[in-house]
Amino acid sequence: MLAPRLTPGIVTAERPVPAHIDRPEYVGQAAPLPYRGPLVRDTATIEAMRVAGRLAAQALDVVEAAVAPGVTTDELDKLAHEFLVAHGAYPSTLGYRGYPKSVCTSVNEVICHGIPDSRPLLDGDIVNVDVTAYIGGVHGDTNKTYLVGDVDEESRLLVERTEECLRRAINAVKPGRQINVIGRVIEAYARRFGYGVVRDFTGHGVGPAFHDGLVIPHYDDPQADTIIVTGMTFTIEPMLTLGTIEWDLWDDGWTATTRDGKRTAQFEHTLLVTDDGAEILTRS
Repeated sequence: MLAPRLTPGIVTAERPVPAHIDRPEYVGQAAPLPYRGPLVRDTATIEAMRVAGRLAAQALDVVEAAVAPGVTTDELDKLAHEFLVAHGAYPSTLGYRGYPKSVCTSVNEVICHGIPDSRPLLDGDIVNVDVTAYIGGVHGDTNKTYLVGDVDEESRLLVERTEECLRRAINAVKPGRQINVIGRVIEAYARRFGYGVVRDFTGHGVGPAFHDGLVIPHYDDPQADTIIVTGMTFTIEPMLTLGTIEWDLWDDGWTATTRDGKRTAQFEHTLLVTDDGAEILTRS
């Protein structure tokens, strides 16, 4: 039996960021500038990304400790925002193409990009929280899906298996392989359980740019034939559904929900490709 469909709550004003904290170039602009730099990072960029990734992971830890029935997604946004700015980082989503908040909170049937608002989490919900930190000229991007209170078995398994998809995909990353090995591994595992694998939202290259043009599909896409190279940094962030992968967009221009109202889960890490695999830059 489906839970009642979500409806938008009240979105509070944007939270301020101290003037001394560096902003990404897109803040205050309609869109980011096209990224023209290399996809393989130099040593200094990699070290900066370790810092950004660690802060994003720590902000997510702070949020995780607060997830409970009765807590609003706006309160989760406040916790992540305050942690990041206290550590000198800018919340990358704030002002990205006009996005009004410092994290994304995607509840139940929301696939991604849910805007934190006044709705309290309910016992039995699942909620994905997506945090990206910008510091030292680079971004670190991560997300997790959390169980809120007493969650039904079908939803619990969806969350557990989505995280397993991410783990398997990370293990498949090796220099010399094509990017499509990532989606092939995810889809093969998800299909065992009849889950939908979202196609229209993907992983991406991340570093000096929030999204640098490298696309990481989570399904087996023969056209995703870019060769994985040591020094690349990108996200893997599979989104699985209990039903259709077709989606609708709320009037806010961001919140994407499954068309059938069935639940969806997502997990994400930022990775550095090493000589023999991948280093997780956003490990807690």
